[in-house]
Amino acid sequence: MFTETNKKDVMKTRLLFIPLLLLSTFSAFATPPLDEGKTIFTNRCTACHNVNKVLTGPALAGVHERRSMDWIVKFIKSSQSLVKAGDKDAVAVYEKFNKIPMPDHADLSDDNIKRIVEFIKSESKPVEADAAPFTKPSKIRPWYTPLTIQNEYPVFIAFLAAVALLIAAMLFAVRTANPEA
Repeated sequence: MFTETNKKDVMKTRLLFIPLLLLSTFSAFATPPLDEGKTIFTNRCTACHNVNKVLTGPALAGVHERRSMDWIVKFIKSSQSLVKAGDKDAVAVYEKFNKIPMPDHADLSDDNIKRIVEFIKSESKPVEADAAPFTKPSKIRPWYTPLTIQNEYPVFIAFLAAVALLIAAMLFAVRTANPEA
């Protein structure tokens, strides 16, 4: 049984709990800017661009260092308007990539483009990482370690045992299913 003071305490707790619940629900659906930039980049840009490799369009690593943010925003929203206006950087990119026009993205806001650039910054490899691999021989390793009998004989024994068990199970299943054989 609740007394009047207990009921008031329960009501106060509920009144505090509801806004906290709503706040946590909305914050769970809020996308951090870097994730939003990655999503937009993946959906809109990866057909022609990579951060660290040249594809149909230029590699975008370090674009924030080569160009101003205003220029980047204008170029992404309408690259051909910059080319037609005679912007030397826009014309140079257009010429270098076989005069393939970049599609206009006028629907992207300035904040969306800034988030894309933040994502590109986070994914950019330092220039020295692409230096000749022989300068750091310890970095040259295969992405896998090949198995050898000398080093991994327990693995080979286990593999052979598993194959033998599978063959025995199949023979047993055939003999019990077809007793005349």
